Amino acid sequence: MVSVKPLKFEDDELLLLDQRKLPGKEEYFTCKTYQDVHFAIKEMVCRGAPLIGAVGAYGVALACREFINESQEKFQQETKRAISELSSARPTAVNLFWALNKMNKLLGQVMEENTAPEDIYPIILNEAHKISDQELQRNYRIAEFGDQVISNGDKILTHCNTGALATTGYGTALGVIRQAHYNHKDIFVYVDETRPRLQGAKLTAWELKQEQLPFALIPDSSAAVLIKNGDIDVIFVGADRIASNGDTANKIGTFMLSILAKKYKVPFYVVAPVSTIDFQAKNGDDITIEERSSKEVTEIDGVRVAPTDIQVYNPAFDITPAENITGIITEKGIIGPNNREIMTIQE
Repeated sequence: MVSVKPLKFEDDELLLLDQRKLPGKEEYFTCKTYQDVHFAIKEMVCRGAPLIGAVGAYGVALACREFINESQEKFQQETKRAISELSSARPTAVNLFWALNKMNKLLGQVMEENTAPEDIYPIILNEAHKISDQELQRNYRIAEFGDQVISNGDKILTHCNTGALATTGYGTALGVIRQAHYNHKDIFVYVDETRPRLQGAKLTAWELKQEQLPFALIPDSSAAVLIKNGDIDVIFVGADRIASNGDTANKIGTFMLSILAKKYKVPFYVVAPVSTIDFQAKNGDDITIEERSSKEVTEIDGVRVAPTDIQVYNPAFDITPAENITGIITEKGIIGPNNREIMTIQE
């Protein structure tokens, strides 16, 4: 099974596989405080909506440990501030807010019971463990549902990284592909390099090579040729936030693929846990799109590849309209990208 461990919690420290250094080095980044967790999420030491949700939960636990010797009043003030700061790390992935809200609610309950700070830490830490473990179990169920739409001999296109590195250990869209491989289906995967941060090249290719799963890495700009020529049977992508009508925010470039898929009648599936659905967002217009540093476009691994003193537009995500999506694969089954079906799975 999967050998990749994107996070570990040992000796009151959160260890994150530093994805900025892959595939060259496998090193863990140590988080001793919630500020370390905030840095890790913001600077993409870890990334992937499901994973940063779990990491955010551990950030709350580390905040509880940091202020364990404070008075109840001070403890409450500082942990609230920590949750607020953690929520500012990245604006688009709803899983982070989902996990932080869950932790905040539990904190409120134990504080109302006048629980001492030293007794709160293990309660909150246990909840973070539960969120992480349950995320993995959701991945397994998602993979089982998704495998049903993969046929023997399929040629599959995927975008960005949606594997073990984006979750707590198995994957969403890449987890579906992984499951088909484990079930001995003869499949071939085309991996978009995913500019500008190259998550496909650096992370997805690394995971697939470890699995010895047949694949080819392609420039983002070659996807249209493959789809037009009939070389793609199905497309699987992840999600960072899904609106209640099915509009989906995912890594920049996803929208472009969905247009091609619709034109050439290639099934296009979004794969994500229910925690990625923002039931309060009416449509894609309600989703905040993060814009990142211009250096991600003008530099590759610190080497300048564009002229200086130029304007750069670098959105991290785009919105794929529900009408371009064949189905949304969740741990509760495969649903249509519409408000009626989405609201039936609200937790």
